[in-house]
Amino acid sequence: MRSDGKMRSLASQLADERALRVQAEEANRIKDEFLGTLSHELRTPLNAITGWGHLLQAGKLAPEEQARAVETILRNAKHQAHLIEDLLDVSRIISGKLSLSPSPLVLEKVIEAAIEAATPALLAKQQHVSTDFAADSSEVSGDALRLQQVIANLLNNSIKFCAPGGQITIRTEQRERRVLLQVVDDGRGIPAEFLPLLFERFRQAGHPLARTRGSGLGLGLAIARYLVEAHRGTITAESAGEGRGATFTVCLPLLTGSSAAPSPAATPQVNRQLCGAFILVVDDDPDARELLSILLQREGAEVALADSAKAARDSIRARQPDVIVCDVSMPEEDGYRFMRQLRASGERAGAFIPALALTGHASAEAIRLALLAGFQMHASKPLDPPRLLDSLAKLWRRGVTRIP
Repeated sequence: MRSDGKMRSLASQLADERALRVQAEEANRIKDEFLGTLSHELRTPLNAITGWGHLLQAGKLAPEEQARAVETILRNAKHQAHLIEDLLDVSRIISGKLSLSPSPLVLEKVIEAAIEAATPALLAKQQHVSTDFAADSSEVSGDALRLQQVIANLLNNSIKFCAPGGQITIRTEQRERRVLLQVVDDGRGIPAEFLPLLFERFRQAGHPLARTRGSGLGLGLAIARYLVEAHRGTITAESAGEGRGATFTVCLPLLTGSSAAPSPAATPQVNRQLCGAFILVVDDDPDARELLSILLQREGAEVALADSAKAARDSIRARQPDVIVCDVSMPEEDGYRFMRQLRASGERAGAFIPALALTGHASAEAIRLALLAGFQMHASKPLDPPRLLDSLAKLWRRGVTRIP
């Protein structure tokens, strides 16, 4: 029986490693596509800036041509600055350094500010935005600038994929203790096979429907998803198909009473696949710990938090968790060293606790290092919550059914 159990465990580990290799190869392909897109998107505005700049320097342009040159240079410089800011945001997200400054605010006012900022782009394409707001003001706890960025990214997406003269509607609706924000357009729509990939980093950039001149890096929707989830919300997309428009829905908890946290009744109870699990989260970043704690608790798990490897060991001695989720990039003692020492410490100290590594990299080398250190699975930041929850559920079931 013991031999059969070990064989099954080995086969399961080999299957997981093969799946991780396939995932790493796909990540490398997407990375290569993105780097090509990045080069193109950064060089295109730079070409216009340097070209018109040389003509201005030569002093051979007529007055009306000089005005056109300055306008073109400023427009392309603004576009390039936006690309760079998206890259910096993704870097902050991956490193866990993108912070929020939440305060009570009215969501409809944030929407109005985003529409005002997008007015030049709307006028350029002769598009119209209508609003349909909830009867009562939707008060939420959030970072006003970051929520405006979410709405701006969704609005800019609609502007990009709507034809001149297109119609965009932004509406809010309150349901129980949550508010739904929807951005609806009559644009090109989204193919069914692309919907599951829509919010993944770099995916949009390589899709043929998304590749238009100056269309960006495909980061806007991924950034929007991260920011919404950091506000304890969700974001989804729907489309009846190509040429039939799209609807993006953001769901956020309303600010009620003395606490901004949604009540258990207002929290979706779907797919609570971690009920009964005790999970230890190890991460030096407080925002990352809070986000993971909320995500796991909503799935029914009991969660312990540790901000360092030392704190994690103390927590394990006090009570052994069913699964460990550990960030590998921590000061003083990183997650690799922590896991290697844990695996060598004996079963009572956690040598056989299933563990998942969190990293800011999706490279094959990062996956290899995680597996060598003793992790069974790997997840890259920004996190994909459904995929993360599925992985943790598998690890938990593996730990429960392990033959001692």
